[in-house]
Amino acid sequence: MNVIIIAIVIVILISLVVTNIRIVPQARAYVIERLGAYKGTWQVGLHFKIPLIDKISRKVSLKEKVIDFPPQPVITKDNVTMEIDTVVYFQITDPKLYTYGVESPMDAIENLTATTLRNIIGELELDESLTSREHINTKIRMVLDEATDPWGIKINRVEVKNITPPRDIQMAMEKQMRAERERREAILRAEGEKKSAVLIAEGNKEAMILEAQASKESKILEAEARKEAAIREAEGEAEAIRMVQQATADGIRMLVESQPNKEVIALQSLNSFEKAADGQATKIIIPSEISGLAGLATSLKELVKED
Repeated sequence: MNVIIIAIVIVILISLVVTNIRIVPQARAYVIERLGAYKGTWQVGLHFKIPLIDKISRKVSLKEKVIDFPPQPVITKDNVTMEIDTVVYFQITDPKLYTYGVESPMDAIENLTATTLRNIIGELELDESLTSREHINTKIRMVLDEATDPWGIKINRVEVKNITPPRDIQMAMEKQMRAERERREAILRAEGEKKSAVLIAEGNKEAMILEAQASKESKILEAEARKEAAIREAEGEAEAIRMVQQATADGIRMLVESQPNKEVIALQSLNSFEKAADGQATKIIIPSEISGLAGLATSLKELVKED
């Protein structure tokens, strides 16, 4: 009997030990109370609590969380009522403060977001509210982060998801946007026609300039061609004259190099005189040397007859 009791006690003790061993997973934290008072915060790892004395008060997730609040009615500075819904990104940084700081953290954040949003929108007009989302997001995040710091909560980001103005305001805005688009379209069309006309005029101007340049270059080339032709013609005539003079000089040089006697010179003179007599001249002047040569020729003829 005693053995059975001892065995039962051992089993109970083992069960108590096993059931009081806890493993805290990643990105989690456990808040521990001892006899109703805060004892500590368990981080990631293996832990053991004293049975019947220690108690896990709260299991806290350290991951970043997202809360999408329903649309909140707000009134702008120019008395326009519209609905805005926001999204809050937050993270628990201190499990102890999160557990004991506020009764319902999510409700507290939602109400604080709504009141802060109303205060910010109340200082802005409708147009500013629609175009100042970044300003609204930054201001809400700063206010929430400061207010939730004692609760162990860090507000990372606040985003204005939707801004819904009244239906009549939406219709007026649509008409205004349509008129603005039509105005921009007309401006763009006019600018396009203006640019087209400018480009056409510039094209015509460039064409006239190119045509004038081409005509000028053509005249220059034609003048250069005429100049080149005249130069070559003059060079040809000069070359011909030079060749004639060279030929004459060569003939005289050859005649001098042959060393002719007086008889040959006389005979050449007679031949030249014969050519001169064949011309159309009405008067011929005969040099005295030619008459002497003529008498010499007559004497030679008589001698031949006597022989």
